[in-house]
Amino acid sequence: MRSVLIALAIVAFAAGCGGGDEESTGTTTPTSGECKSVEAPEAREPASNEAIAGALEDGKTYTLTFETNCGSFTVTLDTALAPNTAASLVVLAQAGYFDDTLFHRIVPGFVIQGGDPTQTGSGGPGNSTVDVPPADAAYTKGTVAMAKSGVEAPGTAGSQFFVVTADDAGLPAEYAIVGKVTDGLDVVELIGTLGDAAEQPTQPVVISSVTVTER
Repeated sequence: MRSVLIALAIVAFAAGCGGGDEESTGTTTPTSGECKSVEAPEAREPASNEAIAGALEDGKTYTLTFETNCGSFTVTLDTALAPNTAASLVVLAQAGYFDDTLFHRIVPGFVIQGGDPTQTGSGGPGNSTVDVPPADAAYTKGTVAMAKSGVEAPGTAGSQFFVVTADDAGLPAEYAIVGKVTDGLDVVELIGTLGDAAEQPTQPVVISSVTVTER
């Protein structure tokens, strides 16, 4: 049923992620355990044809830290499983593509989805990458994967991503798995409670910035 919901998402964009939560710790949630009240940013048209990087440097670990009004969380990119997508996300993050954008789709107990500056659920950077996930891919809590339309080939990715908040989203192996949440899973879970029956956020959840770290 949830797979059907993905197919019916705004302009057919889907969400799903995988990854265990055993490494995830939450230390950055606001002390009240609630999100700060903020105004939603203005929707904007993204610059088209953003450059996609080549392969990231071998032997390095890349992380993306998302600062939001609900706290921060960190995603460790899987450069082996999704090398093309990981490289593209690094370029987009460094260019400020995700700054002042919303989690535009929140499905409690399933996924949270962002990465669309237009706030329509159909926006993207004007290009795409492909990293086909393995047949046994598991979209478990904390997994970060890429949304795609129902007509796009498995593993196709633009800029829209989702984080799984279910123990197991039960998704088919069609969505490129780009990494997992390795810090701040409680922030992701908090954001995951802020959706209504129509999969819309009940208050603005804003990504103020995404910082790339390599080590």
